[in-house]
Amino acid sequence: MGVASSSTAAGVRRRLGRSNLSVSPICFGTWQLSPRFWGPQPEADVAHALHRGIELGVNFIDTADAYGDGLAEEVVGRALKPIARDKYVLATKVYWHIQPDASRYPDLSHDYILSACDASLRRLKLDYIDLYQCHSWDPAASTQEIASAMEKLVKAGKIRAYGTSNWTADQLRAGHAAGNFTTCQPPYSLINRAGEADVLPTCMALDIGTLVYSSLHMGLLSGKYKGAEAFTDFRKDHRDFQGERFKMICDRIAQLDPIAKKYSLSITQLVLAATLMNPAITCAIVGIKTAAMIEEAAGAMGKTLSRVDLTAVRGLLAVK
Repeated sequence: MGVASSSTAAGVRRRLGRSNLSVSPICFGTWQLSPRFWGPQPEADVAHALHRGIELGVNFIDTADAYGDGLAEEVVGRALKPIARDKYVLATKVYWHIQPDASRYPDLSHDYILSACDASLRRLKLDYIDLYQCHSWDPAASTQEIASAMEKLVKAGKIRAYGTSNWTADQLRAGHAAGNFTTCQPPYSLINRAGEADVLPTCMALDIGTLVYSSLHMGLLSGKYKGAEAFTDFRKDHRDFQGERFKMICDRIAQLDPIAKKYSLSITQLVLAATLMNPAITCAIVGIKTAAMIEEAAGAMGKTLSRVDLTAVRGLLAVK
């Protein structure tokens, strides 16, 4: 299955679905480079964090053309320039057709996929993309049309593998019948486990590698909040970061501390280790802003909990 793993001198590696990509179970996420959601981020800090992650064995980096309307790919491309190409696996996405006035619309048409890939390669300053993902489901494009474009990119050497993001279980099955969609990127955290009902079991059954995003629930599962903080980014409008619910969740997370200490882990590391014990999850994407953040996240790789403690962690985070 997609979570087969091995330990090498470079760190823990897992096979990503049916692809031949070998990736770290922690994936360096770059959604934070979308100013509309997170505000501006110092490029030097992100570049330093990315370099530090590679030093620690985090070889998997996820971005998208939609993050900052190309900004994230440009920042990542500049940061990766001095790094040997075989030291990392780069994933990006296609879906939003961004127009000159910054408006956008869904587009997974055959020709747009081909042109968008070329644009991403230019921004990233790369000859090929390791994993090219459909950012969401386009109701106006057939899976056969999408697969045809992706296969052309594979044959041209522009991408090594292709996959999906935010597709339902039924959509994944349709893609599996039409082409070699080897991965899926669904939302998942120990607070938001909706994917356990259908998407994750489907990925296991079809040997589709999963890289789950928001694995720390937009930072809430880091354990650094007390429940009284105010936010200026998009989280200010999210119910899990407001009022009594926010405080209740923070209190639950604080109760993880004795379990984390038992394993000499931080709460962040405990949550990531527990997340990665799900046999359907290949990788957990963690949004990284600083070197300290990737150092902490990388410390979860290769760590496991007893079933008793895993059950306790999941129980504490089972909020409705």
